[in-house]
Amino acid sequence: MRIESKRLDLHNKFIHEYEQQNTSLLDHFDYNPYENNVFKKRVSDLKEQNFNRDALADVLYKLNLKWNACKSTFKNIESLRDQNSVVVIGGQQAGVLSGPLYTVNKIISIISLAKQQQEELGVPVLPVFWIAGEDHDYDEVNHIYLQDVSELKKHSLRDEFAERVSVSNRSLDTSVITEWVQSIFGTLKETAYTKELITNVERHMHEAETFTDFFALFIHQIFKDTGLILIDSGNRHVRQLESMHFEEMIRKQERINEDVYKSLQSVRTKGYHVSVDVKEKDGNLFIEENGERILLQKEENKWVGKNNECQYTYEELLVVAKETPERLSNNVVTRPLMQEKLFPTLAFFAGPSEAAYWSILKEAFHHLEMKMPPVLPRVSITFIDQKVSKLVNKYSISIEQVINKGVYSYKQNWLNAQSHTPVEEMADQFKALIEQGHSPMKEITNHLTSDISQFADKNLELIFAHVDQLTSRINHELSQKYDIHLKEFDYVQMHVKPFGGLQERVWNIIYFLNHYGDDWLKELNEYSFDWKKQHYIAYL
Repeated sequence: MRIESKRLDLHNKFIHEYEQQNTSLLDHFDYNPYENNVFKKRVSDLKEQNFNRDALADVLYKLNLKWNACKSTFKNIESLRDQNSVVVIGGQQAGVLSGPLYTVNKIISIISLAKQQQEELGVPVLPVFWIAGEDHDYDEVNHIYLQDVSELKKHSLRDEFAERVSVSNRSLDTSVITEWVQSIFGTLKETAYTKELITNVERHMHEAETFTDFFALFIHQIFKDTGLILIDSGNRHVRQLESMHFEEMIRKQERINEDVYKSLQSVRTKGYHVSVDVKEKDGNLFIEENGERILLQKEENKWVGKNNECQYTYEELLVVAKETPERLSNNVVTRPLMQEKLFPTLAFFAGPSEAAYWSILKEAFHHLEMKMPPVLPRVSITFIDQKVSKLVNKYSISIEQVINKGVYSYKQNWLNAQSHTPVEEMADQFKALIEQGHSPMKEITNHLTSDISQFADKNLELIFAHVDQLTSRINHELSQKYDIHLKEFDYVQMHVKPFGGLQERVWNIIYFLNHYGDDWLKELNEYSFDWKKQHYIAYL
């Protein structure tokens, strides 16, 4: 496998200026991750914080045992008990069969930096992936896209749970998921790797109790022997660890939310887009009522459900945090804070949107007496399979150009080159001759009634319209003649720039595992990625 780094024109102002170390933007963070020795400084700063390492390690052991983790994962969990150990962490929702490729790319980023910094710092640096199991946006994670002839088709996994039930509380219906898995593999082309892949997925399907379990079992399978540690934020044992931190967040809610709100206005005033809406009354916590997550707001001295579903006094909510913390969960503001309360974080890997909303949390971290960790943009990877490689060589297409802008210009230029007669140019010349011949008749009408003058104008428009129709028919016939070639351009677009965006936002890893096995993924896990280089292209 060949791997090369490429800079992309992604038009993301926040990430671009973050990489350029814009001082005004970096003021919203505690660390400049591009500075030399930033990780050594972070290790030193972490010594001022206390972590319940043993209790966390015990919970992680139980969770990862349930998910069939490998020996290296348990070795890393034991290393977490070492007071000098740190973690590289990132997180995502529990997408079905790992979800879009950006989840895989984030995990690869975490594993790569953890190995590099363990050698550099001489302390245990452990890769951790935070599964956002408390999230309840099921429609965002219940599907994958697969190729269906010349287009991508969405395959959704339905369930019967209410809309606001977290994914970690969504049990799997064996009959429904069996049917879904069969439909997935019925879509994929059978290869030498298909049988083993189906066997593994079906095993995970039967071992998993919940949607999150299904995700975690699959992730541990494809990242086996990397030492990756998984944690489910929706797990009740994790919530027990978080009890005292929930209490602290409740006590300091007003100050936290006030500063987050101010920071958001500041960042937006500087012209940066942050896809988080913070309101002055936000409680920044969810509570479970009758199995559903209810977002809390603060109204005077009461904590109230967003749609008045429930109401708690300050004291009542503190009792919930202390006695039944499994009923509480974090929102987009408090999730990063909780993560840093649990883990000694050397670095946090973020997607573009995540990095933007972390920029509003600096003062919130300070209210909880800790610094925000260095925030690193995760590595982005585009995978190029063998057929795409052949086609880009056949048509002299630049992969970098396709990732940035798609294949349309290549496709149009190629089609134009196949026609020995320049149809568009001929049509323009023909229209010019018609207008020239029509002009004397038009001049006569200028001395007659306005009706006949207008009729002459309309007459010219109709003639031009017929020329346009003829031109369109000729182009259509040419397109039909070269249909196979044009579909090859579409194939490249579908694989490299699906729906006009990056591959990692649409494609799922199951397609590549089915076609190429998992040796290529092992190579990726061994590769030393430089997160500062933004984007990589991997030729399978």
